[in-house]
Amino acid sequence: MSSPGRRGDRKIEDLMEKAAESLARGMLFEAERLAYKALLMARQHDEFDRMASIVPVLKEARRARLKKALSVGKVTVVDVAVTEDMKIAPGAYLIQPPQVGSDARRLRLAAFANDIPVAVLCREPLTKTRLIPVVAIGPGSTVRTKLKPPPSSQPRGGGSSKATDTSAAELLKWFVSAMDELGTCAVDSIDPTLPPVRRVDVLLDSLGAVPEHENLHDALEAACRLAAAEQQAGVEKKTAAPDARPPKSKIKS
Repeated sequence: MSSPGRRGDRKIEDLMEKAAESLARGMLFEAERLAYKALLMARQHDEFDRMASIVPVLKEARRARLKKALSVGKVTVVDVAVTEDMKIAPGAYLIQPPQVGSDARRLRLAAFANDIPVAVLCREPLTKTRLIPVVAIGPGSTVRTKLKPPPSSQPRGGGSSKATDTSAAELLKWFVSAMDELGTCAVDSIDPTLPPVRRVDVLLDSLGAVPEHENLHDALEAACRLAAAEQQAGVEKKTAAPDARPPKSKIKS
């Protein structure tokens, strides 16, 4: 619920306006940073309607950034340590054993800090059922699901960006599908009976792990609107409550 004059309101509005302006100018990374900062600040002040308003800007900035990364048209397979001096180029990156989910997150954050559009996915060892687990981690959430391997071949190691000519396109297609499945898993795993405010927090944590998934943003926006409606209903109920003062006692003569 918006309450003009509440502490932090003006700053949140400024961030929201600047984020929208940056997005309109094509400054995707700046728009994402500003929008995310506004989102977290709005959550801190329980401004759920403002959260719902800024989510579409954040989603669009991330969607455009992901599109740029995938437009490179290849998947770089990484099975060596992700270091601070590692050269990162725009594109898609598949982190695989012996590296783990934290390496994928480290690479994604390093690229973002340098305004490099990347898409990062982490796969784990093939299971006995011949499925490939994919995982994403964030500060408060871990998302994991299992998928079939790419049709032609499994991703190759060696820290090389090369894939066979016959499997390169299929690997990219599998990569995009895996990212989508990971986000869908995050949405589907949320308890539908959670109160709206709690659902907002769980979705925020999930976005910390899978930040590019559009449906996660849509689910967060919907949860924010429900939380705002619940908040407003609570205020109206409190305002409309009858005077609860105890009745005056009769004075006996």
